[in-house]
Amino acid sequence: MRRSASLQTLLIYGLSGPIIALNVWLLSLLFRYFQHPITILSIAAILAFLLNYPVKLLEKARITRTQAVIIVLIFTLALLIILGFTLVPMVIDQTIQLLNKIPDWLASSQDNLENLQMLARQKRIKLDLSLVTEQINTGVQNILQQIASGAVGFAGTLLSALLNIVLVIVLAFYMLLYGDRLWYGLINLLPSYIGIPLSRSLQLNFQNFFLSQLLLALFMVVALTPIFLFLRVPFALLFAIIIGISELIPFIGATLGIGLVTLLVFLQTWWLAFPVAMAAIIMQQIKDNILSPKLLGNFIGLNPLWIFIAILMGFEIAGLLGTLVAVPIAGTIKGTFDAIKNNKNGNSVYSYAVVDD
Repeated sequence: MRRSASLQTLLIYGLSGPIIALNVWLLSLLFRYFQHPITILSIAAILAFLLNYPVKLLEKARITRTQAVIIVLIFTLALLIILGFTLVPMVIDQTIQLLNKIPDWLASSQDNLENLQMLARQKRIKLDLSLVTEQINTGVQNILQQIASGAVGFAGTLLSALLNIVLVIVLAFYMLLYGDRLWYGLINLLPSYIGIPLSRSLQLNFQNFFLSQLLLALFMVVALTPIFLFLRVPFALLFAIIIGISELIPFIGATLGIGLVTLLVFLQTWWLAFPVAMAAIIMQQIKDNILSPKLLGNFIGLNPLWIFIAILMGFEIAGLLGTLVAVPIAGTIKGTFDAIKNNKNGNSVYSYAVVDD
């Protein structure tokens, strides 16, 4: 009996790896086939999660949910229109200027590297930077070629993006109105000891996670913009937004964003890259050690190694969208299994929803 039990355990552990790999491969194929609708639905669901907070606040003020959803969407559209006429043109203008100046920055950085190599030869220091220069030249030229080829279809891409934005807003509107009924109907198909912790864990991880990440990204943009302006960093607003958007990718996004901005500044003025990197790292430490614990807390409860693995698997399956939702999905799965193990089940999904609200 013991030998059969041990063989059964070994068989389970031995097959778990190939089964997981097969599921990841199948999910990747499924996402690529239905990439556009899945992306639209995912963005609309995230937007609905975020807008559900102000909707609930208005409901507490004795406003019907339909009226609260309409009011929140009107304010959201007004905010998007204001940003579309103020912030977005500035960002687009700075982006175009940056792309135009990258070749000049690359030439100046190449001169700086050559001067550094000449100085090293005078000091009899063996330093060969030619390979680094060639790699930078090749990489930047490839990026510029891709941007130039993509600019041909810019009008069609812009029209498609506008249509997608309208579709996301409409879907988010209907999700806010009827999403609870649909979700609770699906959850009630599951046993109560699975459905209730799944619903609770999903709300905790997705709604709180994305709201917290959005606030932390906004903090980085607001904090770094005046610092970059004080340091006279070129394209200060654009660089601050790049770092802020990269903060939405958990665990590795901050490093990628700060590294990219530091490299772009280094291409133009090498001595300015160090204070830019230091300012961004200091703000990141303030965010991670002071703001993040208050906003995020420990509700995900995942080991950093599992977070990194989840991000890699999410990127393999769904690219950038996968990296954004990998951590809350992993947190939802862990929270559900932990709740099931601890036998934390209630009466019904509807009673839970009333208590939670």
